[in-house]
Amino acid sequence: MGQLEFGIWDSFPAHEMANAPLASDIYKQHLKEAQMAEDLGYQFYFTIEHQNSHVGQITAPTVYLSALAQHTSVLRFGVMIHQLPFYHPLRLAEEAAMLDHLSDGRLEFGTGIGVSEHEFIRWNIPFSQRREMSEEALEIIVKAWTEEEVTYDGKYWQFDEALPMPKPYQKPHPPIWVAAHSPTSIEYAAKNNYHISQNIDVDPVIAEKFDMYRKLWREYEHPGPMPRTFLVRAVHVAETDEIAREEAEQPLLNSRKMGREGIAKTRIGFKGNDDNPTTRELGRVFQGMSTSYDFWIDNGLALVGSPETVAQRLQEQQQFIGYDIFCANHRFGPMPLEQSLKSFKLFGEKVIPALNG
Repeated sequence: MGQLEFGIWDSFPAHEMANAPLASDIYKQHLKEAQMAEDLGYQFYFTIEHQNSHVGQITAPTVYLSALAQHTSVLRFGVMIHQLPFYHPLRLAEEAAMLDHLSDGRLEFGTGIGVSEHEFIRWNIPFSQRREMSEEALEIIVKAWTEEEVTYDGKYWQFDEALPMPKPYQKPHPPIWVAAHSPTSIEYAAKNNYHISQNIDVDPVIAEKFDMYRKLWREYEHPGPMPRTFLVRAVHVAETDEIAREEAEQPLLNSRKMGREGIAKTRIGFKGNDDNPTTRELGRVFQGMSTSYDFWIDNGLALVGSPETVAQRLQEQQQFIGYDIFCANHRFGPMPLEQSLKSFKLFGEKVIPALNG
């Protein structure tokens, strides 16, 4: 691992969008914060795509990120993740390549298969086939970025001498990330020499999974440097540990619930993941996050405290898990904007310099 790099995680939760008179007001505020992040020394900005969901409201990520590219100059950015089964792969390849040019090569390309069945049902996309669809889509996207023409005869997509344009600004293409929770996804990322990201598991589980990834990557004997690892955590920084907890505790406990009730009351309702060991563990984590502030803190799911406390916990966490990029989520639950902005600024002004000074 080299020097730790820092980013902002910006998910646009449904309750925030619902409380605004116009969606444009929210977009403008977040674009302003992206500019602030760049000025404060954050190096990355990531948002997330969901469809039919309370979790995130950026449903057309390349459109939003095109605006962000024009409001920033050095910040690297991306979607963590594009839900690949929802896309025509050639169109996504072309949109991402164009975005890479509009930003002079600052795009990070996050990929994943999606996790919530109700999102797929509403678009009539086969949830059980999402992994096969995603792997086929990403194979096509890489071909579109690196080959002059794409002829492809797959299970889900077929093309005869397609001529995707433009090719990306970055060569051979933007960095590709895989959001990996299951052993299958971890091995897929290692086999294909892709970077790997995590955002939900508790610290000991992530440390184990990142170790597995690095071991598998070495076994595949890839040339060049090892890909990077990326972690997202909720972060709240305040003047003292006591103030930080007072401000963060209830927003953390409510962050998993907000907006979900509305989805649950619809005709189709809220349907989660397949039943397997990985999703059962995630269910345990979600339950703990909804019921116990100490569960958040003890498992490294949130870093809360004064700048000194957060810097110390972050340093200990990085040494334990081993990651290259840390993304701070300062917006969670019903926290007032002024408090999340205070945390955002204190992290940039006090925590980042303390770790990279």
